[in-house]
Amino acid sequence: MNTTTASRAASPPAAADAARAGGHIAAGPEPAVWRALDTVVDPELDEPVTELGFVSAVSVEDGVAHIRLRLPTYFCAPNFAYLMVADAYEAARAVPGVDAVDVRLEDHFAADEINGGVAVGDGFAAAFEGQVGPGETDRREGAGGPFESSVQGADQQNGPGQHRPDPPSNVMADGELQELRVTFWRKAHAAEQERVASRLASAGTDLAAARLGDAGDVTRLRRRRSRLGLPDGDDAPLLVDDEGAPIPADALPLRLRLARTTRISIEGNAGFCRGLLSTRYGR
Repeated sequence: MNTTTASRAASPPAAADAARAGGHIAAGPEPAVWRALDTVVDPELDEPVTELGFVSAVSVEDGVAHIRLRLPTYFCAPNFAYLMVADAYEAARAVPGVDAVDVRLEDHFAADEINGGVAVGDGFAAAFEGQVGPGETDRREGAGGPFESSVQGADQQNGPGQHRPDPPSNVMADGELQELRVTFWRKAHAAEQERVASRLASAGTDLAAARLGDAGDVTRLRRRRSRLGLPDGDDAPLLVDDEGAPIPADALPLRLRLARTTRISIEGNAGFCRGLLSTRYGR
């Protein structure tokens, strides 16, 4: 391992900060790969994998980007893990100066299947050949609590004698995996709408009539709308449903209460996730 790679493996958050160089764009393929990974998010937590500490190492050698990912527990749901590995692969592949990408998930019960599936590009279903892993649905809201599989596996970390669970069964098809991704994009959009609406309501803004252009800095909200194909211009309604239609004034109180619950759940899960990662690897 060269010196650059070793330093990044030892302190990924510091390496990511160095890549940004205090707000100045650092040159070279490795900083560019780190910045590309800033666009890869945990589908449930809606935060960049770089900020969550999921990227443990990045190096570029002879045009090949080598990326190492890690998750809070050995049993984190394989569908979410696959999405993050695949997105990291695509993000790095688009970086100028990168000719090939080697991205690997480490310390995870389904790492071999996930890494192999992403490397050959056959998709999630083909990677598992019709199987599903423990916790396939348990990181979804309303399925036994946040990170149920992570909690169950927290005291069974990878190590000598680590028991590998039985092979997964009944895995989601790739189309269903994308539907899951969109479901969480919608949750993130609703949560961000509530965050903006709460700020404006305290200033006395008429939320039903408000437009995006009236809301100040809504970069995060525009980004979430853009990936869903929803209207994100200044004239677009501030509060819309999943199809982009304005939410009627009489429906706003309930919609905002539900969105607030979603936002608190996302934020709570993110904090819990960071705690598990810190316990597992140290920071």
